[in-house]
Amino acid sequence: MRYIGLDVGDRTIGVSVSDPLGFSAQGLKTIRRKSLDYDFEELGKIFSNYEIKEIVIGLPKNMNGTIGAQAEKTMEFGKQIKEKFGIEIVYWDERLTTMQAERAMIEGNLSRKKRKGLVDKIASIYILQGYLDRISSTK
Repeated sequence: MRYIGLDVGDRTIGVSVSDPLGFSAQGLKTIRRKSLDYDFEELGKIFSNYEIKEIVIGLPKNMNGTIGAQAEKTMEFGKQIKEKFGIEIVYWDERLTTMQAERAMIEGNLSRKKRKGLVDKIASIYILQGYLDRISSTK
């Protein structure tokens, strides 16, 4: 059983997947959003390739920990995923993951153009890895 990590934005969805034992996260792709039907078609292709235990969606809370408009949109999207695919959804606080992803790519000397295409996928890795680390420490 694997875990899928999603960094859901208005224009893109970063996607990552865990190894079969649930220890590490690796990036899969960035989906350029076009419509809800398209998003679900692309996600469905990914989901069909793995036996999924849970989907971990980054929740973009405000810096003070409150739920804002973007987090509400993300939670609605998660609800629709659960209804469509029947897979359990877990929300993970994603504050600062995009900054971590940007910093890692800058340290890796990636050009601004390459960073733009990878930031959401890498942020999804940080989201999923944070969750995997937490559940492994509670076992």
